[in-house]
Amino acid sequence: MNILVIGSGGREHALAWKLAQSDKIEEILIAPGSDAMAQMFDCRTLDIAESDHDALLQAAEDEDVELVIIGPEAPLVEGLADRFQEAGIPVFGPSKDAARLEGSKQFAKDIMKKYGIPTAAYETFTDTKSAAAYIRSQGAPIVVKADGLAAGKGVTVAQTVEEAVAAVEAALEGGAFGDAGRRVVVEEYLEGEELSLMALVHGRTVVPLDTAQDHKRAYEGDTGPNTGGMGAYSPVPHLDGDWTARAVEDILEPTAEALASEGILFTGVLYAGLMITEAGPKVIEYNVRFGDPEAQVVLPRLKTDLVELIQSVMADEPVEPEWSDMACAGVVLASEGYPGPYQKGTPFTMPMTRSDDVQQFFHAGTKVNSESVGWKTDGGRVLLLSSQAPSLEEAFQMTYDVLDQKEWNGLFYRKDIGRHLHSRQ
Repeated sequence: MNILVIGSGGREHALAWKLAQSDKIEEILIAPGSDAMAQMFDCRTLDIAESDHDALLQAAEDEDVELVIIGPEAPLVEGLADRFQEAGIPVFGPSKDAARLEGSKQFAKDIMKKYGIPTAAYETFTDTKSAAAYIRSQGAPIVVKADGLAAGKGVTVAQTVEEAVAAVEAALEGGAFGDAGRRVVVEEYLEGEELSLMALVHGRTVVPLDTAQDHKRAYEGDTGPNTGGMGAYSPVPHLDGDWTARAVEDILEPTAEALASEGILFTGVLYAGLMITEAGPKVIEYNVRFGDPEAQVVLPRLKTDLVELIQSVMADEPVEPEWSDMACAGVVLASEGYPGPYQKGTPFTMPMTRSDDVQQFFHAGTKVNSESVGWKTDGGRVLLLSSQAPSLEEAFQMTYDVLDQKEWNGLFYRKDIGRHLHSRQ
């Protein structure tokens, strides 16, 4: 069968890489894809922007596509999945209505409040004066979130009242996040450890994937601004078992049920960013697609055919995913300056990696360097190196052994991803 993957980042590279392992695949089309994806076996890139819905629909019809998988959040929030549904082309990705779960923090919080899904206490504001008064009444630490999509950078975990008020002013008055910041959600700061849990969902059918944990802050010691993610690992052994079961029972399944009760059929990946508190798991955020970088460490561990798994969920006849016993660790290489302003076009060459499937570079923001050998940067997050090993400690060691081989001029990576795991062994 022909499958169309929409997107161009590291998540879509990992998706295409995993889909290509299926016996069901004839060809994987990726729009717009990247130079790295164009080099993959059984893959062909299409020069169509993910925002060009008409051209994407036409390509799916012309290429006899039997399944569309939408990677990024923006086209989902814009209603791209609806276009394929209306044309009768199977699509694994939520409708515009369902994608509000990620596209509007207020919508998500209101759903959780209505249906008793555990989350932080919150209030929503459109004017600075009211928000500032609420913040002063609550004290710090406190969390300020832009209501709309902000590429993972719209959250401020404020340690002081002044920092929180400044974040509100930047969003509501300074236009820091454009339309996404015209409304802010101010919520209770939760103590605990974060956990990422994704599930494949169709209506009330929920198939959880294995756990992952990502690292959002730009710099060592979990300092600096939030990013789209600087590294991740899977599984999360100290939060597996009972915690995962509780999260599925108390959060993922009730969320799918809540949407169904609202008349919203959710089809796609439901991602719950969780805080494991003393009172149990609580939702920090929802995403309506595979996490990035979580997909790059979860999908390599999936032994079940991903195409069969998705098809079984969409048919409401889900199979149980089978997972490798190997752990997977991933570290992101980013352009200097990210998540702020950065330069594109920095040349680099790839270091030597293991020759088998236990180690893989997933390209997020790269282009082939046509003026020399190797590659050049074309985004904030550039690469993720994913390594599999019998333990997380070994997997991280494998990853850093490769990254530390050379100087990455114009790029940087965190050197402490997974370091906190040592204290748990």
